[in-house]
Amino acid sequence: SVSMITRILIIDDEENIRLSLQGIFEDEGHEVFGRSSAEEGLACVKSEVPDIIFLDVWLPEMDGMAALDFLQKDYPNIPVIMISGHGTIETAITAIRQGAYDFIEKPLSLEKVLLTLSRAIEAVALRRENQVLREELLGSNGIVGKSQPMVNFYSLLERVALTNVSVLLSGENGTGKELAARELHARSPRVKEPFIAINCAAIPEPLIESELFGHEKGAFTGAESSRRGRFEMADKGTLFLDEIGDMSLKTQAKILRILQEQSFEKVGGSKTIKVDVRIVAATNKNLEESIKNGMFRKDLYYRLCVVPLNIPPLRERGREDIELLLQAFLCKFSNSYGSFSPIFLPSTLDILGKYSWPGNVRELKNFVERMFIFYEGKEVAPKDLPLEMRMSASLENEKIASSISDVSSLSFSIPEGLDFKQAKNTFEAEFLALKLQECEGNVTRLAEAIGLERSYVHKKLKTYGIQLSE
Repeated sequence: SVSMITRILIIDDEENIRLSLQGIFEDEGHEVFGRSSAEEGLACVKSEVPDIIFLDVWLPEMDGMAALDFLQKDYPNIPVIMISGHGTIETAITAIRQGAYDFIEKPLSLEKVLLTLSRAIEAVALRRENQVLREELLGSNGIVGKSQPMVNFYSLLERVALTNVSVLLSGENGTGKELAARELHARSPRVKEPFIAINCAAIPEPLIESELFGHEKGAFTGAESSRRGRFEMADKGTLFLDEIGDMSLKTQAKILRILQEQSFEKVGGSKTIKVDVRIVAATNKNLEESIKNGMFRKDLYYRLCVVPLNIPPLRERGREDIELLLQAFLCKFSNSYGSFSPIFLPSTLDILGKYSWPGNVRELKNFVERMFIFYEGKEVAPKDLPLEMRMSASLENEKIASSISDVSSLSFSIPEGLDFKQAKNTFEAEFLALKLQECEGNVTRLAEAIGLERSYVHKKLKTYGIQLSE
């Protein structure tokens, strides 16, 4: 618990800083050691094994960054808080990327020192609990996956969750960025405080400031009463800013200020509100591109992206994860619908395992729900799958066929167990979809290429539900 007595080591060559920190921590009832150089500090870590270390960036001889490297190697579980002087903020951010827990800036404020300490103490306690839960960890709470990319992602997420730094989640649509943000919150010392989410792309730009910062009564037409913004609601907790690439430069400037000063004013207000908020942001855009085009502030990007976390797309996670997720969603819908799951045949699972899932986990979830509605308690054969999945399987088979130079006249894989009419329809649908792709979605060109009337081709495409890109 937070009230436990903690052993704290302060490594700083400025005696007055060592003594003032020592005084603050001893008043809180902790045991404190002070050392004036990195070499003495590391010797003290060996003999006393502290719970938390405060480490100055600038030190005589061996500097703080080199000392951090040693600590990361030999004592990865001890949170290290960097003390950064004027002009070393970049170094402090680099230190966090290399595993430091947090940083405090000089001149030190009592409030910030105590806040950082109490969060670090909670992180120590959580880390101890987490080691016990380590085995059950992967796949609990919605993030499911055993593939190597997911194991790597998860172990980084778990480490970062214990810190207090801003995180930027990137990944394609449907990979589960909000789920990852909730997981970061659930594994952090802020778990008992609010998790507030806002999708910056879903709110019209003129309203986003009032959504984020709140407004005073009469601040603009229609503001009949004052309201709290998301920053205020998320105080002591986590604020998840989704699709941050869609914010105006004016809003970006205000968010940068909050990150620097942890304070803001409401729209139309003059009172400064202080908050303690951890920001997790997410984007599916290339923000480096946006910075080049002048649409995103470089300084805000570096503040938000202290730790970048990239969620791998489903196609890179492999068949094992696809099947794990499939089972997890079948379980979920079976419970919520109170009915029997569809049964996927091995040949059907083969197609699902090879499909590229452009919409990622969200597409898989929607697919499972659709199958549930149509095939509750029944077998799902390859022919029952949506056309785009069967198409990609037949293209896959075509590639395999040509790679073993088997000059087979039939380049389509007709699923087993179909009667003649079903086989003919399957062939027709796949043939039309492929040819339409070759003609870049142009129906007139398609009709000419296959020697049929345009209106007849149009009717056929409609029958088979083949999407036109026109």
